[in-house]
Amino acid sequence: MEDEGRGAARRLPAAAASGRFVRCLYAVGFLDLFGVSMVVPLLNLHIKSLGASPTVAGIISSLYGVMQLFSSTFVGCWSDIVGRRYSLLACILLSALGYFLLGTSTTVFLFAISRVPVGIFKHTLSISKALLSDLVSEQERPLVIGRFNAASSVGFILGPVVGGYFTELEGGFYQTSFICASIFILNAGLVWMLPWSEENASSSEHEQGTNSNKVTDNFSAKANHDLQFKSVAIESMASDSPLQSSWIQTAMLLKRIKGIACSNLWDIFLVRLLMSVAVLLYYSNFGLALEERFGVKPKFTGYLISYSSTLGALAGCLLEPITRLYQHNTYTILLHSSILTCTLILLYSSALNVWTVILSSTFLAFSTTVGRTCITDLELSLGGNQASGTLLGVGQSVTSVGRVVAPLLSGIAQEFSPCGPPSLGVGLALVAILIMNMNKPKYCGNGNVKLKTQ
Repeated sequence: MEDEGRGAARRLPAAAASGRFVRCLYAVGFLDLFGVSMVVPLLNLHIKSLGASPTVAGIISSLYGVMQLFSSTFVGCWSDIVGRRYSLLACILLSALGYFLLGTSTTVFLFAISRVPVGIFKHTLSISKALLSDLVSEQERPLVIGRFNAASSVGFILGPVVGGYFTELEGGFYQTSFICASIFILNAGLVWMLPWSEENASSSEHEQGTNSNKVTDNFSAKANHDLQFKSVAIESMASDSPLQSSWIQTAMLLKRIKGIACSNLWDIFLVRLLMSVAVLLYYSNFGLALEERFGVKPKFTGYLISYSSTLGALAGCLLEPITRLYQHNTYTILLHSSILTCTLILLYSSALNVWTVILSSTFLAFSTTVGRTCITDLELSLGGNQASGTLLGVGQSVTSVGRVVAPLLSGIAQEFSPCGPPSLGVGLALVAILIMNMNKPKYCGNGNVKLKTQ
């Protein structure tokens, strides 16, 4: 009894320290998207002012997405190897460099160069989510990630307002870019001052608790093997030359990526791809379709999008009662939110008046936010915490593929009807729901998500 009392007494300060750390990460997510959203809406206007043709502007804009597509998996895997602290600091500081270069871009060439470090290293949110996954239990993870998404969304809502104010000043774009770079440097300082010793203690305690609850012997053996390989590699990196350390890190990185590629997670990543493309198709011609179908002015469309974004941020705070209602069954929450998303997109595509569009937009903001959080949690539950950075990186790469594919599919669908893109999105969402139903035994076991090993 005394040992149990001492153990509980030790866990209370650890839980308090973990809570402080998590709240600081919420601030990191807020500052990240606050700074980014100050600049992003102004990029097309600035590159046009530099004399770039629409084709060149489109190529440079797509450059960011292509680099994100290929770099997210490697950066996420790298964070698993070298640790969250140094990978997070490196990504924030190199992104700050990119926005600083953007503030000095007086030619199209400099503008393109400034997008390179941001395209490769702007993975702050993914690494932060991996760090949150290391800190909290599986039951707390959807709630914590939902709150993190909500805090980030608030920053994304407020950023354009501040950026628009500075744009009206002389040299406003350059001032906004320098302010964005300063925010990233401030964010790096916040990450540096975080109580990382407390995070290590909380993470170790969480890993012990998690490992004690694992039900698959093969996965436990694989996780222990990965931990042993990582500890040996860290010792070697400390004693060997920088060149040898780089080779060791590269070998570990390729080993982890191979493990994900050969795993049985293809279906959950396919569900992520299909649902992300479905939602992107919904938004792809939203303003144009409202104008053609109902004669709505762009001003009203802007208000409706802002209204939906605000509801999406608030939806992150509702995950706690939702998870309690579903008894922390992530799969069921994801399935029901996907069905609701599919139904709402169908309702929008067949809407006869603007009020139906407002109704569908209201509930779609909630369903998509809940779905994004649950798909992330399901990936981490199936793949395990030992490769959380890699899993989140692969998930971001899959979403980037959706961002590349969706505009092409939207253009083809619009050739037939303004309702073509959302109608196609309904079909893709139905395929995703069918895949989830076909693989239900894999996701569910006694009401909880289980891992199916290779």
